[in-house]
Amino acid sequence: MKNTLLVILLILVAFQCLQAQDDEDAFKIREIYDQVLTEGKCYSWLEYMTKTVGPRLSGSPGAAAAVEFGNQAFEAMGFDSVWLQPCMVPHWERGKPASARIVNSSIIGTKDLEVIALGGSGKSGSIGVSGEVIEVKSIDEVKELGAKVKGKVVFFNRPMDPKQIKTFSAYGGAVDQRVHGPREAAALGAVGSIVRSMTTRIDDIPHSGVTYFKDGIQPIPAVAISTNDANMLSDLLKSEKIRVNVQTDCKWLEDKLSYNVIGEIRGATHPNEIILVGGHLDSWDVAEGAHDDGAGCVQSLEVINVFKELGIRPNRTLRCVWFMNEENGQAGAIAYADWSNGLNERHIAAIESDRGGFTPRGFTTEADDSVYKEKLKLAKRWEPLLTPYGLTIGTGGSGADVTRLKPQKGLLFGLRPDSQRYFDYHHARNDVFENVNRRELELGAAAMSALVYLIDRHGL
Repeated sequence: MKNTLLVILLILVAFQCLQAQDDEDAFKIREIYDQVLTEGKCYSWLEYMTKTVGPRLSGSPGAAAAVEFGNQAFEAMGFDSVWLQPCMVPHWERGKPASARIVNSSIIGTKDLEVIALGGSGKSGSIGVSGEVIEVKSIDEVKELGAKVKGKVVFFNRPMDPKQIKTFSAYGGAVDQRVHGPREAAALGAVGSIVRSMTTRIDDIPHSGVTYFKDGIQPIPAVAISTNDANMLSDLLKSEKIRVNVQTDCKWLEDKLSYNVIGEIRGATHPNEIILVGGHLDSWDVAEGAHDDGAGCVQSLEVINVFKELGIRPNRTLRCVWFMNEENGQAGAIAYADWSNGLNERHIAAIESDRGGFTPRGFTTEADDSVYKEKLKLAKRWEPLLTPYGLTIGTGGSGADVTRLKPQKGLLFGLRPDSQRYFDYHHARNDVFENVNRRELELGAAAMSALVYLIDRHGL
């Protein structure tokens, strides 16, 4: 009887300790949110990055200016150490704006189309390239056409699936035609390629993005077309054969030296356990890169600012990384992972923000298969502390810049904002500062800060 009472007493004491711990964590998370939502700096940093620095395509003067801005901002933050990590990045230039014109329609005559060169497109020459348009819905369809593609302009017109609730799933189901379609068309002798913009929105704004020409295949002119004009062109092709003239002024230059920007605060008790927060510094050259991925960069730096402002000395090492060259090569992610893995570092967690500065809904995760279930279970124990802020922790991957850290067997997170509007702006000229809501941006930074606080305090 005495032993039973002792066990019950110990259980009650343990429960009270856990409850006190949860109450302390809840109080600190509230304090973190209050700090970011009243004194946060991420919105002003984003304004500088977008309005003063501007577009930041790898290899460009804008990218170099962004590195310098990052270095100065990190130094001002008071990290224990700040450094620039070199990486050689591809250097592609758009040149003069691309154009595409219908030249022979008996229904509408000639008509200029709303297009933009895809990153990696080849150059057309001064008179452009002309050819009959062949519409396809998949890369497999191009391969089936075979020799019939020679001399033609291949029009990839598979929309993002509007039935997908998760718009990133819709994007993943359509983007192969942009990334690999022009190459497959070129391999079969096509003179040019037109790709439907990767967005569910029906409008006149074309969306750029990378397309890869590999295996010795000469780049052909490759452009994205607005969804309105894609629909119009598809309708015309049902009634008559259409020829278009496509002009691009793109060129590849030699790879260029650039840098990741890195800063860290050494942990007080577990300095060899690293928690990384980051986003990618580069952006496409057609706009300011506000959502993609200026938002992720400034949210990551805000995490460090919160710890500084609230006087929280981390137990574990906090490292903020602004990665270079996510958009067209991932040279920065490769350089960082090679360096870190080579040092046998231990990232117990890495949190990437690269899905826009919208209202946060939670975090998606991934890890090495050997530890994933165990790590995810540990992280999900914090959900009761995060659900008051509308956050969950689930499956679904992390991010292109941190996924290479899987061999270190930590848990990798991706901030998951509401994605319904993200592809309205992705890689398009309207991805500008004015289209980022301050409160939504700050809520994302607060969510990341709260998660980092929990990981730092309790381990993972």
